[in-house]
Amino acid sequence: MSTLVVVGYDDIYKAEEVRLQLWKLQRDYLLDLEDAVVVVKDEKGKVKLHQAFSLASNGAVSGGFWGGLIGLLFLNPLLGMVVGASAGAVSGALSDFGIDDNFMRELGATMTPGTSSLFVLIRNQTPAPDKVLEELKGTGGNILKTNLSNEDEAKVQAALNG
Repeated sequence: MSTLVVVGYDDIYKAEEVRLQLWKLQRDYLLDLEDAVVVVKDEKGKVKLHQAFSLASNGAVSGGFWGGLIGLLFLNPLLGMVVGASAGAVSGALSDFGIDDNFMRELGATMTPGTSSLFVLIRNQTPAPDKVLEELKGTGGNILKTNLSNEDEAKVQAALNG
């Protein structure tokens, strides 16, 4: 079962800064991230989701490759690439994985303008939870939502507070 943790920050840049730390921890095999999304509510009150990677662009690249390959069979690879890239981009934009976008937008609507939140979905069990908490020590923020036990939530909040 995946673990969801949502942490709110008082400025619009801190969530992205912490997400970069989490990617470093994943690169070092201390964490197994399924999804990490930064939600920002700007001064005008508009909520923006900053996904970890774009499904539309990934779909366009994949679709372009397969379309070009199929186009070679019918002696028109350029047309195949264009059609494949378009279809891949559309299917990528319509697909969603990880944390539900509607859930993030709803929670983002409750945020104060000029703040950000980090939505993190962690796969299975973290191999070294103590090392992860040590790396996140003092980054600040408040836990807004989580499916952790009360005891584990208190440990994470204590680490964030430093």
